[in-house]
Amino acid sequence: MTNPDAVFASLGVGALLASVLPRVLAGRPLSLPLIFLLCGIGVYLLPLPLPLPAIDPVADRMVTEHVTEVVVIISLMGAGLALNRPVGWRRWRVTWRLLGITMPLTFLITACLAWWLLDWPPAAALLLGAVLSPTDPVLASEVRVGEPTDDEHDEDEARFALTSEAGLNDGLAFPLTYAAVGLAAVAGTGWSTGWVGSWAAQDVAYKCAVGVLGGLLVGRLLGWLFFRARSTSLRLSQHREGFVALGATFLSFGLTELAGGYGFLAVFVTACAIRAAERAHGYHNVLHDFIEQVERLLTAAVLFLLGAFIASGGLSALTWQGAVAGVAVLLVVRPLSGWLGLLRAPLGKRERWVVAAYGVRGIGSLYYLAYALGHHGFGVPARELWSVVVFTVLVSVVLHGVTAGPVITRLDRLRGIHTP
Repeated sequence: MTNPDAVFASLGVGALLASVLPRVLAGRPLSLPLIFLLCGIGVYLLPLPLPLPAIDPVADRMVTEHVTEVVVIISLMGAGLALNRPVGWRRWRVTWRLLGITMPLTFLITACLAWWLLDWPPAAALLLGAVLSPTDPVLASEVRVGEPTDDEHDEDEARFALTSEAGLNDGLAFPLTYAAVGLAAVAGTGWSTGWVGSWAAQDVAYKCAVGVLGGLLVGRLLGWLFFRARSTSLRLSQHREGFVALGATFLSFGLTELAGGYGFLAVFVTACAIRAAERAHGYHNVLHDFIEQVERLLTAAVLFLLGAFIASGGLSALTWQGAVAGVAVLLVVRPLSGWLGLLRAPLGKRERWVVAAYGVRGIGSLYYLAYALGHHGFGVPARELWSVVVFTVLVSVVLHGVTAGPVITRLDRLRGIHTP
């Protein structure tokens, strides 16, 4: 039986560690997500009868979906608020390449790998490609831009590319997920093209358009309210209350979802629109700092629970083929797709490799898998699907968590930037 007192004590320790660890680990071959993942594994493997709850995202699919959903949308708001560079075709040309070339290539190659190596039905193969194609905005903190500043050039191209890519492609992974759901609904474990027309019109065109427009409308309205409202009581930038960022996040997400659009996409667009309303105002730092603290706490909790699931047998359904597929996505598919997408991009060779290699897989992948499994079956046992995705996230957290700090620090030194 779970002891509530033990849970409270664990939450207290976790919150304090989440506050201290980012500064302690800065530039070192460790990361906060990795520490909490290992803590979850270690605590649940202790040979002691600890009063801790059983963790099973497969059985508790709906809880998993909503918890990971909240973490992702908060992270998307933080990513959008951190970006200094105004949105534009030329300013964001590296981002557009990552979204238009790298992400589709990652999706297609991963799907083909699952179909060939794992012998999964087409719908399940497409689902694996969809959930492992986006760069995760939650776990990419080691390679994200820092706090907002008033200088649009105050962010290097590698950090900017990975942050903007993570902010947008977590919303654009929805059409890919719906492609897998649509195929499963029409053809079961077979193949059909009967779903393509409605998918392109509804899940791609309409929902993406509503997501962007909804995010712009909410962002501009809030930007006016924050910085230009005539009444000082309504001009929230005068009061410097950080929790307003949560209100902006949930409002944008909820209204857009009610209108039938992609809330993930809307939240990131809303954050960018709020930045554009008054780019040099210090209130952006207040909003960003608050949302980053909330994100850090939630990330620590989710990664601890993921470690608990792994320690409790979450990888028991993993086959050697599934393990090879997960490692291949991280070491071959994403780097290759990233390199191809960034050919002739305005990046140095080292920066190109960093951007190509650091497509972190994480909590967004867990969300999309939980969401898809709530809509249809895919001809593959749910625990097998979960084992491949969780293993891939585990390897990503370890691999990227160990290497990101030193790699980014070295990249800064080679560019002549001092890092503390």
